[in-house]
Amino acid sequence: MSSMTFGQKKFIPTAPDKGSFPLDHENICKRHMLKYMACLNEQSDKNSSCRDEAKSYLQCRMDNNLMAQEKWSKLGFKE
Repeated sequence: MSSMTFGQKKFIPTAPDKGSFPLDHENICKRHMLKYMACLNEQSDKNSSCRDEAKSYLQCRMDNNLMAQEKWSKLGFKE
């Protein structure tokens, strides 16, 4: 017997707006990620205090084709 009730719509998953976000299997950007995570821990998870670390991490990912090249303004940073 199905667990769906009458009138309930079926969930249809959709792809993310920006496409895939590959995992860093080779730990190319691990140092940047750890610096960002340490900053978040020190700042009680206030990411506005860790913008430089976040930008460094994203730049590493873009440089190593782990994410698409994007303008900083589209990622919430000033050029």
